[in-house]
Amino acid sequence: MAIRFEKVSHIYSDGTPYRYVALSDVDLELQEGKMTAIIGQTGSGKSTLVQHLNALLLPTAGKLTVLDKVIEAGGEHKGLKELRGKVGLVFQFPEYQLFEETVLKDIAFGPKNFGVSEQDALKQAKEAMKMVGLGKEYEERSPLELSGGQKRRVAIAGILAMDPKVLVLDEPTAGLDPAGTKSMMELFRKLNREYGKTVLIVTHDMEQVFGYCDEVVVIENGRVRTHETVREFFRDSSACKAMGVLPPDVITLKEMLIAKGFQVPEDVMDTDTLAKVIAKQVKHHG
Repeated sequence: MAIRFEKVSHIYSDGTPYRYVALSDVDLELQEGKMTAIIGQTGSGKSTLVQHLNALLLPTAGKLTVLDKVIEAGGEHKGLKELRGKVGLVFQFPEYQLFEETVLKDIAFGPKNFGVSEQDALKQAKEAMKMVGLGKEYEERSPLELSGGQKRRVAIAGILAMDPKVLVLDEPTAGLDPAGTKSMMELFRKLNREYGKTVLIVTHDMEQVFGYCDEVVVIENGRVRTHETVREFFRDSSACKAMGVLPPDVITLKEMLIAKGFQVPEDVMDTDTLAKVIAKQVKHHG
């Protein structure tokens, strides 16, 4: 078990007039090696939840286990720097945090900050560049000269250079055009499938959830509403509608066809299979 929340609560500004309960008695278990979406309405507690994973936030109550590290409310919190090396957290617009004069130096900064030698840090930085699809020609370029998508790859490479086991991404495609979004999501799937990274993505985009993720966690009012596989979650669009977000196009089309009287098996979840099912029925009644 990679991650386990046990009755975890988090309260901002406790003991003040601005007290706000962001998480309440969260129980959640996430397996290693999965690509999991964390979804929910704005203000539901998604970002608060994921910031506990590398101890940027600590629980007000309860306990969580991340990899082999146990973090308990009120306990002693040692070894948090080591945990932050194992759990890489990428915020929205991470490219705004680029500051070094060259791409290679920027990516190598993280490992050096964790005590890695200059030589090893540069080696890890070059490997991370390969992982995100940046060639050797980018090493001496200024990060500020790159496109938005390239800057984001540099920022993500800076996290990957520390070789985290878990990669947490908070709205990672925000501000990217459709081509950039697709490219970034394929990168995350590659990191999950080929490099064995456990990937968690906070997103509002159901097409991303449907097309790339294995599991879905829905956060509602600071609690886990549901934790299911993607196929289970999208059997109907009621949960999406309850959150005020659009379900994937293929699910919408499937429900429209059913409403028109077509017989569509419950396990049909992709466009090609759906088209074949409908074509047979049209031909039969033709």
